Amino acid sequence: MRTYLFKFILAVLVMSAGFSATAADQQASKEEAVALVKKAVGYVRKNGKDKALAEFSRPQSQFVDRELYVAALDLNGVVLAHGANPKLIGKTLLDIKDVNGKAFVREQIELAKTQGSGWVEFEWVNPVSQKMEHRYTYLERIDDYFVLSGVYKK
Repeated sequence: MRTYLFKFILAVLVMSAGFSATAADQQASKEEAVALVKKAVGYVRKNGKDKALAEFSRPQSQFVDRELYVAALDLNGVVLAHGANPKLIGKTLLDIKDVNGKAFVREQIELAKTQGSGWVEFEWVNPVSQKMEHRYTYLERIDDYFVLSGVYKK
């Protein structure tokens, strides 16, 4: 009976460790990025721009999940909020390019101005893995700025 109980407890511990590792390693989906942006837009509408930008910039906020985080930029490329790197707030990223020379912030601004929402792809460092990865960002415009989130694909 003791051997059976020991094996049962060991099996439960191994299974629970596997589940928690799987959840931590699981990459976010494009659908989750869209849902996070829509949640952020709703938060802005309910709580106002200033409160929302402060919340988006808190690294432990409800708008940070694995590699998903919310950022907000104005239509001149100035960072208004950033959930992964608050040091970027106030910086102009208009001319920043990815490793392939793509001016992705300019593309995001153009998309925000012309369509109001959509996807932009580029190469960027994943804050979770610290590796250069392909990033898909989804954005939605609100007045004179836009909020975005994105996923990384290895």
